[in-house]
Amino acid sequence: MHELGLVFHMIDAVEAIAKDNKALEVASITMEIGEVSGVVTSYFRECFESAKTKVPALKEAKLEIVVVEAVSYCQDCKKTYPTVKYGKKCPHCGSDRTYLVYGRELTIREIKVKDPPLEGEETPKNPAKPS
Repeated sequence: MHELGLVFHMIDAVEAIAKDNKALEVASITMEIGEVSGVVTSYFRECFESAKTKVPALKEAKLEIVVVEAVSYCQDCKKTYPTVKYGKKCPHCGSDRTYLVYGRELTIREIKVKDPPLEGEETPKNPAKPS
């Protein structure tokens, strides 16, 4: 299951970005995962849920996954088509001179953080919970 390694890599990147932006807690992460990337989204989610518990800044983070449709381009008729439905052969002209345009991505699209403390404010050690 290579999803675990991908999750660790993503977590490292998110931690670095949060630190660079002086964010103490990440609220959510939106990932773009291509339809033909080879990543099983349910495994990726499971690995994230397990791995985030070991990272203080991510303990409460939610993971959102956007699946990017695989789209291929035909070099002969210059049209695009859904790759998963038709494979390598262009449904418009029958050519196999095609290539994948989208659908192999594994990208951090967005990171939402909880508000960092204002300049000069101390970070609360044990914030009071609303009643």
